[in-house]
Amino acid sequence: MNFLRGVMGGQAAGPQPSGAETIQKLCDRVASSTLLDDRRDAVRALKSLSKKYRMEVGTQAMDHLINILQTDRSDSEILGYALDTLYNIICNDEEEEQDESEDAVTPVPASGKNKNVSMPDEAAQKQADDLGAQFTEQFVQDSEHVTLLLALLEEFDFHVRWPGVKLLTALLKNQCVQVQGIILVSPMGVSRLMDLLADSREVIRNDGLLLLQQLTKSNAAIQKIVAFENAFERLLDIITEEGSSDGGIVVEDCLLLLVNLLKNNSSNQNFFKEGSYIQRMKPWFEVGDDNSGWSAQKVTNLHLMLQLVRVMVSPVNSPGATASCQKSMYQCGLLQQLCTILMATGVPADILTETINTVSEVIRGLQANQDYFASVNAPSNPPRPAIVVLLMSMVNERQPFVLRCAVLYCFQCFLYKNQKGQGEIVATLLPSTIDANSISAGQLLCGGLFSVDSLSNWCAAVALAHALQDNLTQKEQLLRVQLATSLGKPPVSLLQQCTNILSQGDKIIRRGSKVQTRVGLLMLLCTWINNCPIAVTHFLHNQENVPFLTAQISENLGEDERLVQGLCALLLGICIYYNDNSLENYTKEKLKQLIEKRIGKENFVEKLGFITKHELYSRAAQKPQPVFLSPEQMLFDHEFTKLVKELEGVITKAVHKSSEDEKKEEEVKKTIEQHDNIVTQYKELIREQDAQIQELKEQVASISSQNEQMQTTVTQQLAQIQQHKDQYNILKLKLGKENQNQSNSQGDSSQVNGLQTEELTQLREEVEELRKQHTLLQAQLHDKDALINNLRSETAEGSAGRSDNTELLKELEALRSQVESQSAEINQMTTERQELLRRAEAGSADAVSSSGGSLDAAKMAEVESRLAAQTTETDRLKEEVKSLSESRAELEQQLATATSTVAILQTEQAKLQTEVQESKKEQDDLLMLLADQDQKILSLKQKLKDLGETVDDEDDLDTRDQTDDDFEEDEDED
Repeated sequence: MNFLRGVMGGQAAGPQPSGAETIQKLCDRVASSTLLDDRRDAVRALKSLSKKYRMEVGTQAMDHLINILQTDRSDSEILGYALDTLYNIICNDEEEEQDESEDAVTPVPASGKNKNVSMPDEAAQKQADDLGAQFTEQFVQDSEHVTLLLALLEEFDFHVRWPGVKLLTALLKNQCVQVQGIILVSPMGVSRLMDLLADSREVIRNDGLLLLQQLTKSNAAIQKIVAFENAFERLLDIITEEGSSDGGIVVEDCLLLLVNLLKNNSSNQNFFKEGSYIQRMKPWFEVGDDNSGWSAQKVTNLHLMLQLVRVMVSPVNSPGATASCQKSMYQCGLLQQLCTILMATGVPADILTETINTVSEVIRGLQANQDYFASVNAPSNPPRPAIVVLLMSMVNERQPFVLRCAVLYCFQCFLYKNQKGQGEIVATLLPSTIDANSISAGQLLCGGLFSVDSLSNWCAAVALAHALQDNLTQKEQLLRVQLATSLGKPPVSLLQQCTNILSQGDKIIRRGSKVQTRVGLLMLLCTWINNCPIAVTHFLHNQENVPFLTAQISENLGEDERLVQGLCALLLGICIYYNDNSLENYTKEKLKQLIEKRIGKENFVEKLGFITKHELYSRAAQKPQPVFLSPEQMLFDHEFTKLVKELEGVITKAVHKSSEDEKKEEEVKKTIEQHDNIVTQYKELIREQDAQIQELKEQVASISSQNEQMQTTVTQQLAQIQQHKDQYNILKLKLGKENQNQSNSQGDSSQVNGLQTEELTQLREEVEELRKQHTLLQAQLHDKDALINNLRSETAEGSAGRSDNTELLKELEALRSQVESQSAEINQMTTERQELLRRAEAGSADAVSSSGGSLDAAKMAEVESRLAAQTTETDRLKEEVKSLSESRAELEQQLATATSTVAILQTEQAKLQTEVQESKKEQDDLLMLLADQDQKILSLKQKLKDLGETVDDEDDLDTRDQTDDDFEEDEDED
């Protein structure tokens, strides 16, 4: 304890020990002391010395401190001191952490200080970084140390958890990949760190955000685990609690962590979108009318929020995922909110620039978003489209450079895969649509194209080139644009004016002398005449263009002019490759001869290669957004680099070809095209026949199923008829017995009347059954009529078969026989009913005559009333039988009509069979013709091979095999 008093208390008499000696003694005390208080005091002393004597404490005390973490888990105070000491020796931050201990350490004499104090700050910082990396590597050499640290983070005590979070963050900063690997394989390692976001103490929560930022850097596996630990929900809740864009640095940390989780991670992006978290971003961008006084933190927060939106719709993401996020942003109103910021006043310049870039990528390539952006108007008087207002900023040389680049990118994204928007932009340049009272996008582009500002020239040329990208119609339409140069002179076309700037006039030459202006105009011309023979003809029609291009290419100019020479070579090469030989003086052959005489083919190809060898070419080819450090670096456009890559090879090949080879190639191409057209026609015919056969198959299957249903119905009806026959026979037997009983007991009047009533009831039931059967048969007959009509329409289309008609005829005959048999049964039952009525009347008369003397007047009246009722019922039954007979006659007439219809269908079927035979014969002829055509194609390909051309035989063989298979299938099915 005397030693500790000397260190922690006042100065002792005698010479003072050096820093290394003091640290050595403290380490010995930590290792050998049995009392916890002694070890705690020694560790606290090491913490106090760890910043000043970082190297000594790190080399001598690290093992002892790790041992403290393992053995003294029960004492939170000594754990906190040990973690703070380890953090001080590992952390490379220059800022000093405040000591929590109230005790002061005895100052060490100057002789014990590090000798590097007098070194420059940069060297000292480098040495500190090296120390931190060295101690970090020593700590993580044993993965159990990191696992121990993760276990300590479960301690709720503030003095243990907070320094543990800071220490793990420092380890990740120094050895990120190695520590990430250890945490990834540690059970519940990431989950323990995610619990820090739920800590009620803001200090730990905020430092936990910093820890997760370091943990999720460039590790997709950890990013996915963190995302599925409900990180998005927690972070968005924290952002909302802290005030969104008006919040402090905590919001910034949350946004940085969100960017880490989503950037270049398609799985997390999809999870973010499917979780409806895009909708929760909309309130972030709600700005009021008063936008003055933006704090620096708010600008930073909003900038990160815009970056987060751009991460979700970045062009480097998969097209499907990008389009899905763009659609969600439009549907939830996020795009509308961004456009509101775009048109608001008082927004800082850097936020406005980033908003323009964000809107650009939200609308890029999605027609619905592009259409909405075209409808946005600026709050001006009169209202102007947002596109016009942005273009005014782009061609204004007083606007910031980054803002002009952002507007150009926005215009490019608006026109990307948007032929409708391209047509609207070009239409503002046409004479029929120009409005003298308003400023249009076309007028602004023309103004920028011919401005004295070279940056405006380049931006306008690139913007106009994007209005023509992959759109042959607009390239031809733009040839109609006429410009008024000066009073008293006729107007000139836009194409001629662009070439004039490159080649004529002192003033024009002075304007176009800048490399940036000429590069922009040459890129516009190359894009314009590419794949457009009409534009090539218009360009070559000006007699000065070709001499100017050859002169530019053949000259020996400096480094700055080499790019212009390469673009001139590209323009001339396009004139050769897409030349339709409509101008006699500038055919393909004459232009190649001119190159060979004036320039030389090898020299021409070398100059053409200057484009791709330029240092700025590869930078522009990396991503669509134009990002330049200075205006002088704006030379290449991303879409133009793809055009150069596409054309360089074909132009080189076209220049080296001889006229004879070119003629032979054209002849072979024409022949192949003709044969391809013939084969295409046959393929279309075969496809149509296949479709018809498939349709016929479906119809046959449908008719077969209907036939099965009808057969089932007929079987059921036959069973019902048999059942009715059995019932009728039973009733007939009963009636015979009753007649016999009636003849034996005619004297009993009441019994006779009772039997008559029972018989009438049975007859009534039988008639009702017959009526139901009649209704059922009538419904079936209607179904048959509908089926016959369907068969008639299908037969007119060539789909009826003889076997189906034969089966239908059989079914109709069976139905006819059934109806006739039932009609006979009805007649027989009617006759029997009349006989029964006659017998009943005779029995009633006998009963009345035999009992006339004994019955009184009341009984006579009763009998008469019963007889009257029975007579009425008998009359009604007669009427019903009559109506049933009429219905049966109608059914017979309908059956006759159906029979005649079937005969007609048989005749039409015979005709169709004849047509099928003729069609089969035609297909055989087509097969022979295809075989001849294939033989010709093989001979022509052999000629191409003899000429040295590369021909792919597998596609043709596959096509022929497919055609033969299709014909064989047709024959089998027929």
